[in-house]
Amino acid sequence: MYLTKTPYLLHKFYFPNDLWCIETDQNDIYLTFDDGPEPEITPWILDLLDQYNAKATFFCVGNNVGNNPELFSDILRRGHSIGNHTYSHVNGWKSNLYNYFLNVKKCNRHFKTNLFRPPYGKISSRQRTLLKKHFRLIYWTVISGDFDKTISPEICLEKTISSTEKGAIVVFHDSQKAKKNLTFALPAFLKHFHNKGFSFKAIPFETDNLKPAPVLNSI
Repeated sequence: MYLTKTPYLLHKFYFPNDLWCIETDQNDIYLTFDDGPEPEITPWILDLLDQYNAKATFFCVGNNVGNNPELFSDILRRGHSIGNHTYSHVNGWKSNLYNYFLNVKKCNRHFKTNLFRPPYGKISSRQRTLLKKHFRLIYWTVISGDFDKTISPEICLEKTISSTEKGAIVVFHDSQKAKKNLTFALPAFLKHFHNKGFSFKAIPFETDNLKPAPVLNSI
């Protein structure tokens, strides 16, 4: 179960110091894509974003980056941001602190970034406390539900548009499971907000001056 728009009270009381939305007076939307890079989906997304001069943030799974290094390099070459999404898309609620951090660290061997998004948004307090020493944790304002096979592409688009406003961090997925809804909803979403004068921006990330990871046997 998921909510298309994250309630304000959740922003305020559930990890309030992490990033759920971006306060701005400008008509800016922050698109994010989880789970890639995926050869059959990500290049299409990149070409579509170029049509609108849109930048986004890609929360990449380390294993997928290792399997598709040139595609990952293309994400960076086109001026997008990147974030760590664990090495193998680990559910934090089903993983202990040691194994979870080991998976995150394994992803970080493929690329460096100070942005992290927990898969499914599921992370324990202890996992979060440790990761916040090394990453900026990014959640979302709106989740498109493109992965949801129980909704139509039209419903996916309608809910995502109606839930999005300036400063929103919006989640789509560059994955096979999302392809049907994504390929319908994303072009229409971009066109809708472009015609209303919105811009699409990436969340700034850093690769330099990152704090070193702790020794795992000290956790």
